[in-house]
Amino acid sequence: MSSVIELVEFALDGRRYGLLLSTVARVVRMVDVTPLPKAPEIVLGVINVRGQVIPVINLRRRFRLPERAIDLADHLIVARTARRPLALIVDAAIGVLECSDRDVEPAREVLPGLEYVEGVAKLEDGLILIHDLDKFLSLDEQAALDGVMESG
Repeated sequence: MSSVIELVEFALDGRRYGLLLSTVARVVRMVDVTPLPKAPEIVLGVINVRGQVIPVINLRRRFRLPERAIDLADHLIVARTARRPLALIVDAAIGVLECSDRDVEPAREVLPGLEYVEGVAKLEDGLILIHDLDKFLSLDEQAALDGVMESG
């Protein structure tokens, strides 16, 4: 018997990606991001969400996509990792998608070497890379972010 996997689908540079719904706290419109000096390169800065200071991740840098100016129409996906919440800048949060676990291939079989990709969902209208936020930041990036968050 297969089970259903719920994903928050988002778009970035014309491509589709997903996060497990269980890791996503909310999706909000882009807000002003406060720069965070000495943060890792993929951390754009921080935002305040209901009194909590949350690092904002520039996914374009992580995925090595062309940089572009942030637009007020962009979205922030606020998601939880084992260590902290993160806000991810995306072009658009598309919605919640359900797929069968039979339609998801483990990443190590399809994309070996991409540590932060958990799996690939095979859908009728294309593929969606499912990301594992707990592996999104390298150990060095985690340590650097811990240091600037504690000192800031």
